Amino acid sequence: MNGLFIELYLDEDVHVIIADLLQGRGFSATTARDAGQLEKSDEEQLAYAVSQRKTLLTHNRHDFEALAREYASAGKTHYGIILAVRHSPYEVVRRLMRFLNHVTADEMQNQVRYI
Repeated sequence: MNGLFIELYLDEDVHVIIADLLQGRGFSATTARDAGQLEKSDEEQLAYAVSQRKTLLTHNRHDFEALAREYASAGKTHYGIILAVRHSPYEVVRRLMRFLNHVTADEMQNQVRYI
């Protein structure tokens, strides 16, 4: 992948202000709304993130843990899934910033991380 900075794709379960706050800090963050992916299934959301080589950010732990297991057992690659506990957008960004400043895009490949 040869990526240093993680580029995020936020599924529709994540507040859109998080993308604005991340962009204001110099990070790439695209929302499902901006990508025209509203009302898509979780499988479609992850497939879109993969097609764009982005790490997916979601609050939907249960479904995306299962999808990550499916990808692993099928030998499919994804560019990371970050599962965030539901907090205020500012708290999510605070937690993300600690994470994004210490993990590269290459390190996120096929990983599931919790914040």
